[in-house]
Amino acid sequence: DGIREPVAGSLLYGNNIISGAIIPSSAAIGIHFYPIWEAASLDEWLYNGGPYQLIVLHFLLGVCCYIGREWELSYRLGMRPWISVAFTAPVAAAAAVFLVYPIGQGSFSDGMPLGISGTFNFMLVFQAEHNILMHPFHQLGVAGVFGGSLFSAMHGSLVTSSLIR
Repeated sequence: DGIREPVAGSLLYGNNIISGAIIPSSAAIGIHFYPIWEAASLDEWLYNGGPYQLIVLHFLLGVCCYIGREWELSYRLGMRPWISVAFTAPVAAAAAVFLVYPIGQGSFSDGMPLGISGTFNFMLVFQAEHNILMHPFHQLGVAGVFGGSLFSAMHGSLVTSSLIR
């Protein structure tokens, strides 16, 4: 069922675009950093989920740098930095799923797979093991993200509808 065991996710294995995934690192790796030069061969690195760590860590680094870029751009244009502050909510959610939760569980093998079916499987397993939907902080976070999106849309429509031509 994919719980704490590697899921064969490559397209060469017979998966399609929906079921294909980049699987998390092997449970034997734990939370250790697993660069390509630490493996005995490229095949071993690919089999043990090395690309997962490479992609996830570069993704997190990239989105954090993008927050800094938004902050700098707003500063140079004389704007207030609320766009970059708002972008920290989805970045925090991604960091929680890709970095904080696997470290808390003791292995990157518990991280969310990068793919459509793997993501849905992760959500179902996470709900079954932790009942996250009933946690009050999760409910507040979801309400905050969706509420912020609603208020941003209302503010944008109000500003654009009241422009003087």
